[in-house]
Amino acid sequence: MNKIEHIQNVLNSFEKLTGKALIYRKSPEEDFFQIENGKFVLVSHNGAEDPILNYGNQFALNLWEMNWSEFIKTPSRKTAESDLQSKRRKMLDTVLRQGYYDEYEGVRISSSGKRFKIKNAIIWNVNNEKGDYIGQAAYFNSLEYLT
Repeated sequence: MNKIEHIQNVLNSFEKLTGKALIYRKSPEEDFFQIENGKFVLVSHNGAEDPILNYGNQFALNLWEMNWSEFIKTPSRKTAESDLQSKRRKMLDTVLRQGYYDEYEGVRISSSGKRFKIKNAIIWNVNNEKGDYIGQAAYFNSLEYLT
């Protein structure tokens, strides 16, 4: 699946679960351009038992200080500090059961060790066009760097 198709699944799933839209949608290509260049974080991981990141827009790549090839090889759990991973896992299990979780806050860590708190994030299940579960995505536009 290419990035444009993936973003369509992410956006369609979000809209179906929440009844809201992340962006004003035009065409698949224009939707992707808006997401890729947005002043917000949009990330996703696959549906594996230990999920691997499979998408991050440019804002996310900059925030986590990774290039594309590094990012998509990263286990999703590695974006959170090790002592907060069990709290994160419980939240993701809730998303799996309920479909989405909003107003999530948590501390994340970049590849160089910079810590930041994400605020008012929404996390949701992503399904493909057939309705099959393919992973989860997260969106946020509020963060605070920690010292």
